[in-house]
Amino acid sequence: MNHGYLRVAAAVPKVNVADVDYNIASIEAITAETAAIGASVIVFPELCVTAYTCGDLFHNSTLIESALRGIEKLTVFSATTKAVIIVGAPLCVDGQMYNCAVAISGGKIAAIVPKTYLPDYNEFYEKRWFMSAPDTDISFISVNGQNNIPFGTRQLLNIGGVKCAIEICEDLWTVIPPSSRASLAGAEVIFNLSASDDIIGKYGYLQNLIQQQSARCMAAYIYSSAGYGESSTDLVFDGKAIIAENGTLIACNKRWSHEPSHTVADIDIEALRRDRMHMRSFGDCTRRELRLPYHISDTAATIPSTDDKLMRTINPRPFVPASGEIVDRRCEEIVNIQIAGLARRLEATRTNRLVIGISGGLDSTLALLVAVMTFDRLGLDRKSITGITMPGFGTTDRTYTNAMELMKALGITIREIPIAASVKQHFQDIGHDINNHDVTYENSQARERTQILMDVANQTGGMVLGTGDLSELALGWATYNGDHMSMYGINASIPKTLVLYLVRWFATHAFSDKEKSTLEDIIDTPISPELIPADSDGNIKQKTEDLVGPYELHDFFLYYILRYGFSPKRIFFMARHAFTGTYDDDVIRHWLKIFIRRFFNQQFKRSCLPDGPKVGSVCLSPRGDWRMPSDASAALWLSECESL
Repeated sequence: MNHGYLRVAAAVPKVNVADVDYNIASIEAITAETAAIGASVIVFPELCVTAYTCGDLFHNSTLIESALRGIEKLTVFSATTKAVIIVGAPLCVDGQMYNCAVAISGGKIAAIVPKTYLPDYNEFYEKRWFMSAPDTDISFISVNGQNNIPFGTRQLLNIGGVKCAIEICEDLWTVIPPSSRASLAGAEVIFNLSASDDIIGKYGYLQNLIQQQSARCMAAYIYSSAGYGESSTDLVFDGKAIIAENGTLIACNKRWSHEPSHTVADIDIEALRRDRMHMRSFGDCTRRELRLPYHISDTAATIPSTDDKLMRTINPRPFVPASGEIVDRRCEEIVNIQIAGLARRLEATRTNRLVIGISGGLDSTLALLVAVMTFDRLGLDRKSITGITMPGFGTTDRTYTNAMELMKALGITIREIPIAASVKQHFQDIGHDINNHDVTYENSQARERTQILMDVANQTGGMVLGTGDLSELALGWATYNGDHMSMYGINASIPKTLVLYLVRWFATHAFSDKEKSTLEDIIDTPISPELIPADSDGNIKQKTEDLVGPYELHDFFLYYILRYGFSPKRIFFMARHAFTGTYDDDVIRHWLKIFIRRFFNQQFKRSCLPDGPKVGSVCLSPRGDWRMPSDASAALWLSECESL
């Protein structure tokens, strides 16, 4: 495979009803076009060799024989391409007519799969012409002089080491589609040859059906349906080509074309295999439900292994959905998860008071906004939330002002407790030079702030709400027993890139113009712990992303290491595509090494995290998603980084 990807195509040829020569020529043309851009498998619609709408002509010997000749011609043509071609054709086997998928590769027919479920309701009359697939083991038949061709439904295609299965149209719409059991038998990619006419509302339903089946099977689902040229006597066919992977729509063609069309995409086989290995219920289901063996048919497909091109969109911000409408809906869902978690924790601890350190930065802003919404939902007085701003050596006017303005706008109790004097006293106590701006200088401030928060929580009978986010936990960008500690970490599973979107979501739903303007300025403020004095103009001097790297890169690395367990080599390859034009290879490589080194070295901080609600598929809680030895070696990963 090419970096763990398999390139597939769903093609919709232009057909003439019962004109096999015309249809084969159309199929060959699309095959040549898609194979030229590296597609290893091309799937065509149901009965595309003859067209789906031949009616009673399916029992006419002229059409039957012409279909065989068409398959023979396509078989000869397949020797000129490295791809597997899957077409639909009517075939007579042992005196019975079947609606079949024919897989052709390297000048031979690799397999024939008959349709299992034949619709015979509403506009469909398939049982008038075809037999349902026999419920028997694989048999071996002869077609066009080629012997020992596997025929039946319980078979898989081996395409360059990837196991694939085939089902036809109605098979997908049944209670237990054949692809469900095929996936348990090892099929990682499902191909569906279809002739689904279009009626109002059907397309959206079908897309959801394909996405759901790909998710349920933890597989890719490649769907091709009949298009222009089919008979319009009673039906119209829109020509659908859809590619889905594990619940996500990867690619679709433009429907209603009068010309041939196709869609091509790279399927992430490595990701599918990781999910099947990781989610043990898939294996449990296999042992319980898979009763009969599947035959595996080899193909002659040649899959490129060194092509650096990728026909697939990789979201540079995998924690953040791309669509504006989806972002809005997702943000609301995340905030509600946070509210529900905090509300339950307040109830369980029998307290109606919170203490939060407010810095004027993104993380504490999000925590405060969630706290306010939680109190509103519980009918509690916002004044029971104590926001404490604790200006220190690096606090700038901008962040201080934003912290104060936000607390005022939200109507909480405000306390200002400067830490400079107490930290200076601490430096005297431990004999530290205040001009030495080392880690002691920085962490002393963070721990002093945490002590203040904890003690005020004791004073008020409340609890400290933590503000640190998932990205900081991954990098260890938190002071141990400083901002690392709280009584509930509300942002613990929200990465920095998503925190930004959540605060922006709050800004668009702000209660007042003042609140909105403050939130927008917080969004525009450089991320900083503000532990080092400002520059001569009073601006932030210590910028986090200058020190540990861009958070959008680190969040990308974090997602693919935790969600899929990918190697540095694979992540580097993906990052190059995701951040084309933003970061060059040297920058990506540099920060990937930094991320891996910090991720391994800082595990001890994650081993003793406070409680916090999980909101997404990636989390670092030692009680849930991530169990890693604090003294694990990063040598293997760093060595691979050096070889990139």
